[in-house]
Amino acid sequence: MTTEYRYVETSTVTDEELTRLVNANTHEGWHYEGVQFAMRESSKRPAMAFLLFTRPEQTLEEEAAPILDTL
Repeated sequence: MTTEYRYVETSTVTDEELTRLVNANTHEGWHYEGVQFAMRESSKRPAMAFLLFTRPEQTLEEEAAPILDTL
């Protein structure tokens, strides 16, 4: 089984926005792995954040299994 990756970029770096993004993506089945901040030289606040999520990549057979079980 291989791993599928998702990077989410945001320029709104607040606790509310980061929480919203983590909750939305984990609700979709993604596993939160970490965050990387991009800093501005003129400020101590991050300019952007990149959140990393992973999940096991499903094969075509695994995706079709729930459909075949209902037939």
